[in-house]
Amino acid sequence: MRRRLTVALATAALALSAALLPAADATAAPADKPQVLSGWTQTSASSYQAFFAARGNRSAWSAYGFDWSTDYCSTSPDNPFGFPFANSCVRHDFGYRNYKAAGTFSANKARIDSAFYADLKRVCAAYSGVKKASCDATAWTYYQAVDKLGYTAVVDAA
Repeated sequence: MRRRLTVALATAALALSAALLPAADATAAPADKPQVLSGWTQTSASSYQAFFAARGNRSAWSAYGFDWSTDYCSTSPDNPFGFPFANSCVRHDFGYRNYKAAGTFSANKARIDSAFYADLKRVCAAYSGVKKASCDATAWTYYQAVDKLGYTAVVDAA
């Protein structure tokens, strides 16, 4: 009796954990890698949250071979004037690195840059008055830098 109860509880726990996992976890076919990558590089707050949830559990996504490396905001400050832009830069790096590796960077650069700007604006939304105006101006400057100077000299794979 005790063994059947243990097996039943273990089965229920497995079913519950499977239901709570993201739809495209490490057991999913890597053929959906472009869709997963796209889902994590959109302008929405939910895309941002999904990316950081996945980044916090990278081992679950190891079959996808994503490049999670980052240099944060490269040669720009990660937290200019105290504004915490580092996480926005992390997700931006992820988009650039993985779309370059996929050979589809040129087709996705504008969206990745727009997502970066949306992330920065969400940071700035936490402020008000002059501090918000300063944050917004700094976010615009960061966005313009990646838009105009972001690595575009990539020949996409055919």
